[in-house]
Amino acid sequence: MSRRFEELSWAPTRMGEVSLRRRVEPLTGQDVYEVKLGDEFLMSSMFTAAEEAMADLALSLWGSSPARVLVGGLGLGYTAVAALAHRQVSALHVVETLQPVIEWHRDRLLPCSGALMEDARTTVVEADFFAVAAGTESPRALTPPYECVLLDIDHAPDLVLDSSHAGLYTAAGLVALGRLLTPDGVLALWSDRAPDADFNTVLAGAFERTHAEVVAFPNPLTAGTSTNTVYLAQNPRNDL
Repeated sequence: MSRRFEELSWAPTRMGEVSLRRRVEPLTGQDVYEVKLGDEFLMSSMFTAAEEAMADLALSLWGSSPARVLVGGLGLGYTAVAALAHRQVSALHVVETLQPVIEWHRDRLLPCSGALMEDARTTVVEADFFAVAAGTESPRALTPPYECVLLDIDHAPDLVLDSSHAGLYTAAGLVALGRLLTPDGVLALWSDRAPDADFNTVLAGAFERTHAEVVAFPNPLTAGTSTNTVYLAQNPRNDL
C-alpha cells in the first residue's frame, strides 16, 4: 500500500528542520497531515482524539463559569479548536515556539486553521512555553492567571523533545507552572504513554487534586484500539 506524501512546507528552526506534509492514508482514504521535526514524527491528524479530549476533560472539570484558556503548543490546532467549542471559553491564548507552525495556520494550510484563526477569542503568541511557565519570559499578549492551561508539547513527562523542557515536569517546575492559573484553575497535560505513578506523585505535590485519565481511540493501522493519557490537576499549591 502506497503512503506517498506531498510536502506542503518546511523551514529551519532552532530545534531543527520542521516540515508539514500531507498524504492519503490507503486504509481510510482520508487526507492525513503530519508534522516532523528533523527525522522525528511529532503529530498526525490520524490521531487527535486524546488531544481533543484533553480540552473537553479540562473544561468539564472547570465547569460552566467563564474560562480563559492558555494552550501550550499549537501543532495541528486540534486542542485549541476543541477548547473553542466550549461556550464558556471567553479567550484562548496559544503559545507556540516554532514560527513556521504559526505561519501554516495563518496561511490556512491545515483543516482546522480557519476555525482557529478566524475566531475572535484566539490569540497566537510566538514564545517558549517553558520559559513562560518558569517566569523567565513574559510576552505582553499573555495575561495570566488563566482558568485552564492545556499542555501538549512533549511526548510524555519523561520523553521530552528538548532537554530544556525537563525542568517543567519536576516539583519546582510544576509549582511555577501553577502560578499561571487561578486558585481553582485546571491543568491538563497530554502524554503518549500509560499513566506514570511517579509523575502523578510529583504532580500531586504541586496541585491539591490530580487524576490520570486514559483516553482510548480506534487505530486503523492496527485494527485495534490505542490509548493516550491526560493528566488533570486542579487547585495549584501557590503557597509553596
